[in-house]
Amino acid sequence: MTTLAQKNPNILIIHTDDLGYHDLGMTGSVLYNTPNIDQLGNESVNFTNAYSSYPRCTPSRYGMMTGTYPVNENKGNLGGIPEEKNFIKQFVKAGYNTSYVGKWHLGEGKSSPENFGFNHTYAAGRSGGLGSRFYPFNKQKNGKSAKEPVEDLEQDGKEGDYASDMLTDATINFIKNNPKDQPFLAVLAYYAVHTPIEAKTEDEARNKEQLKSIDFGDTPEYIKEGEGRRKMRQDDPAYAGMVENVDENVGRLLKLLKDLKIEDNTIIVFSSDHGGLSNDGNKGQRHLATTNNPLRAGKGHLYEGGIRVPLLVKWKNELKPHTDNKSIVLGMDVFPTLTDLALNKKINGIDGESYASVLQEKTSWNDRTVYWISKKARPHSTGDSKAIVVRSGDYKLIQFLETKELELYNLKTDISESENLVKREPAKTQQMLQLLKDWKKEMLVPERLDVGKKKKD
Repeated sequence: MTTLAQKNPNILIIHTDDLGYHDLGMTGSVLYNTPNIDQLGNESVNFTNAYSSYPRCTPSRYGMMTGTYPVNENKGNLGGIPEEKNFIKQFVKAGYNTSYVGKWHLGEGKSSPENFGFNHTYAAGRSGGLGSRFYPFNKQKNGKSAKEPVEDLEQDGKEGDYASDMLTDATINFIKNNPKDQPFLAVLAYYAVHTPIEAKTEDEARNKEQLKSIDFGDTPEYIKEGEGRRKMRQDDPAYAGMVENVDENVGRLLKLLKDLKIEDNTIIVFSSDHGGLSNDGNKGQRHLATTNNPLRAGKGHLYEGGIRVPLLVKWKNELKPHTDNKSIVLGMDVFPTLTDLALNKKINGIDGESYASVLQEKTSWNDRTVYWISKKARPHSTGDSKAIVVRSGDYKLIQFLETKELELYNLKTDISESENLVKREPAKTQQMLQLLKDWKKEMLVPERLDVGKKKKD
């Protein structure tokens, strides 16, 4: 008799925090060594035109969980989503055991991960970050307690424990204890590689040594950009150690699937919530973690460095490993794709789309039109300005909302967004501007913008 687990694939989503597109060996880093993720990339469909739905964490995660554009730019109101549009509850109804470990930051009460449909949760509450990567996790280096303490970690931890290791342990234990006749959906959302930038002593020391052999040539350490600076070198040994620790833990997860002989029937998704922290603002110089170069800018910005992310999707024997350097996909497409692949089910009335046919190489999304809006800019901390963006095919138009200034780029020939084509291509500029105007009329309406404001969680 065929079991449910044999019919429906397991799903493991590994989601990182603040990991930039070029923060992996496979995407060009010469300092950050990520052999496990690189190997996963070799066995996956690797998207080079994948984007987060927002350049900061909470709205981008809301977009992923709901399959919608996060135009509210907040945590929304997950508790108010009807069951038929709730992806996790679709999996529960189909017999899946569900787990969410790590950064949630999308509300509590009715909007908690438990009420959203996850049977098992760990360290997944209202908090957006850790006070320290080491035990005790809710104490900052200056001795102050975190305003929103992370649940579970401090209670279960001991001296010397490292947060990402413990989160991985929790997911490993969930998978090991999952009934053999039941498929699982597990989300592991690391708090890494967000600040605080703290690595294990041995990892930082190894990268300090490696840095001695890296020649950055005439690349400046910083350049002026926006309201502050942009970092131009990957030269932080502690940040490198954090990236590499995530890679080691990904290796542990991949080994577990092989050891349990469930690798063949598990869909693995690896990605990030937005670009790396490379820019500061007008409030003062801060510790910048990485560079997304040659992509422009980073976290907070709607340039490519702020929204382009790594995306790997593996389903052994079902999806042929290849690099897709044409299709344009967003974080809000992840769950529509998974419900399509695993449940053969489509959810109506959302903005995200299933790219199952793209994964199967039946079609390409190179001409897709997608949008972003950021009215909650942080010129003081990350140097970005309020803006709205459309990408259609190879072209991308940015309209800065306060100055009405326009920037047009052809990403096929100018991935660094260095040559503004507005004056050279006025017809294309107007065409793209009309797309933005039409989208604003459809999306920036009270029923979308007021989500979560009328009712508290």
